[in-house]
Amino acid sequence: MKAFFATLALPLLAAAAPAPQATDANPPFSVMAIRSASPIHYMQMNAAGQKFWLGGKTSSYCPTEVVQDCPPGNQTVLAPGGNALDVEVPGGQQVYVAPSGALSFTQAHSANIPPGSAVGGLTYQPGQPWSHYTFNGWGASGFMACPTSDNRWQVFAAMKNATVPSGNVSDCLGFSAMALPYKGEVPAWQYA
Repeated sequence: MKAFFATLALPLLAAAAPAPQATDANPPFSVMAIRSASPIHYMQMNAAGQKFWLGGKTSSYCPTEVVQDCPPGNQTVLAPGGNALDVEVPGGQQVYVAPSGALSFTQAHSANIPPGSAVGGLTYQPGQPWSHYTFNGWGASGFMACPTSDNRWQVFAAMKNATVPSGNVSDCLGFSAMALPYKGEVPAWQYA
């Protein structure tokens, strides 16, 4: 009799258990800087002027004469893998590390990347509970944020010979780039 109830109860317990959640191992994502007890802790990474910044605002553009319903363009989101921005503009916008070490992106409608730039080495690393974005080219160990005269921090590959705004790499702060999955419509037509 006990075996009968156990046989009957198992399918009922299985039906009552929550279904496993489907996860996207490589989603679009935004980036938040993690560096405890620093001025950049919890700052969002923003695209503006073909560079990336902590602080300031995302800069985007949408041609209203072409697009009827422009995406808001108020947050920076990287496409799956982190080698491009999540945009609607035809041809997309590629992410790269400039010869100076600055994390950069291409202008819309252009694949022009300065000679000597790194177009590889940018990686989305899934994790539990947190995923990360990193750069391991040129001997770098991820990213660093370097102070600028306008109270923003420019994002660079964390390397000793980067050409940073102050001229002194020791002014920069290394940080962990936490990748926060993005769900929703494409966030921008193009970043500017």
